Order: sequence, then structure tokens, then C-alpha cells
Amino acid sequence: MQPRHFITLNDLSADELRFIIKRSIELKAIRNNGTIHEPLKNKVLGMVFEKSSTRTRISFEAGMAQLGGTALFLSPRDTQLGRGEPIEDSARVMSRMIDAIMLRTNEHDTVTTFAKHSKVPVINGLTDRFHPCQLLADLQTWFEMRGDIQGKKVCWVGDGNNMCQSYMNAAKLLDFQLTIACPVGYEPEAELLSATKSHVVMYHNTQEAVKDADLIVTDVWASMGQEQEQKLREQAFVDFQVNDQLMSLAKPDALFMHCLPAHRGEEVSADVLDGEQSVVWDEAENRLHAQKALMEFLINGH
Repeated sequence: MQPRHFITLNDLSADELRFIIKRSIELKAIRNNGTIHEPLKNKVLGMVFEKSSTRTRISFEAGMAQLGGTALFLSPRDTQLGRGEPIEDSARVMSRMIDAIMLRTNEHDTVTTFAKHSKVPVINGLTDRFHPCQLLADLQTWFEMRGDIQGKKVCWVGDGNNMCQSYMNAAKLLDFQLTIACPVGYEPEAELLSATKSHVVMYHNTQEAVKDADLIVTDVWASMGQEQEQKLREQAFVDFQVNDQLMSLAKPDALFMHCLPAHRGEEVSADVLDGEQSVVWDEAENRLHAQKALMEFLINGH
């Protein structure tokens, strides 16, 4: 029997995605009530990090512990994966010893290749193309505060990066409208734009894109690995800051999200990030609960 993987949101049906979101909210309540819930007792999660992370490591490691299991942190220095062993061989060996594997890698092909040769579920903890685990947390946050996102308008402001592209998949799956405002030359993949055109509209102007939005989302202008482009990107993105003026064009009760870490004064003003419409701290916490629901779903089955 082939394992279920979570490489992009498209590995789930709309019903399964809503189920995981609902389960995330239930698991959050279970933890807040102090109830012991250990459905993954004696299970082991391997966590392979080519890129370091605060939220990804803590949420997966703490989440696995809270579900009764164990998580192994594996940096490139700790495995043969970083020393020239073929990805296929690493997948074959690791998946015979543990129950699920999360990879946070530079290249998307690393995760897809690993999954093809793994006997256990593989989770995409982030690649250069997609960041689906963050979308689970974002969606949980929205559902907790506003209900179902179907029919709502979400505006992405900034780089057409892995987060943006995950929002594009989410829009089509959960039937909401996504507008993208990004500078010329920083658009998401053309093939993905074509595949999601029923739910996604591109703009190169923030004011047009954000009008009447229910949710505004952004990310840093230069992601990890793009530091050498920082100055160039600061010039390209100068008109793409989420600030009070931009938020005023959205609906009065619009929420603001950011996957963090944030650079106050660059992609978002301090007033917005720390303001009343910002839900970034709930969003960050929900990485824990959403990933617990995901691991429960993948390892123990629906």
C-alpha cells in the first residue's frame, strides 16, 4: 500500500483539507484543556533540514512529543544525504526505520524524489516552490476567527514565492478568490497561474489588488538564500509594503497574516504587524496544531 504524502496542498481533496483544519482546531482545544492525547505513541518522525527554521523545527518536534511520539532532528551534517548519497537511497533506508519524514529543503525536486522512494509518508516542510504546512496554519487561523474561507477575497502582496504559490493552490481547492500584487519580474510560475486562473488574478499594483479584501498576506522581500539580492529587491518592492494606508483599502474587518520572521519597516509596517488586525501570533502557534492534525492524518490514516 502506497503511503500518503503531503508535498503540496493538491495532495489533499477539498474535503480532506477541511477535515485537517477542523481537526487542528479540535487538537488545539484538547491541548488547552490539558488532556493527554497520544495517538502516535512509539512513532518516530525524521526531520531533515537543509534550511534552518525556528517555527518548523519547534512545531514538528513539540507536536510529535505531544502526540506521544519522538522526533529526530537531522541536519546535512548528520546524514549521508548531505554527503553525496543519492536521495533515492537515503529515502529507502530512512523509511525502513521511522514512521514519517519531514524535509525542509532548498529544491522542490529533493522532496518529490524522496517521496517516490519512501515507504512512509513524506511531508514538505518547505521548498523553493511550495510551503503547504504554513498554509494549513493560515487556514486554521482564518477558520477559527471567521469561519469557512469559501467565497472570500484574499490578497497576497509581495514576491510570487513558495508561500504565494501555496495560496494559489489553496484558492482553487477551497474556492476563494486570490489577488496577487507583485512587481514585474517577481510573478509566480506561469504554469501555476494558468492552472489556477479560475480563482487567481495577477496585479502589479497593490491598491487595485487589495480593494475589499477579507485577508491580506505578505512575506519578506528576500527569503532565506536570497540575501545577496536584498538591495535589488528593496528597490523592486518599495511600493509593495503593507501599511495602514493599504489596509484601509481592504474591508474594515480584514485580517493580516505573515508567516514570519517579519522585517518591520520593509514588507510590513510596525503599526500593521503589531496592530489589531494582525493575527500573526495565532498564525504562528497554529503551525503546531495544524501539523499535529496532518501527522495524525498521514500516519494513522483518515
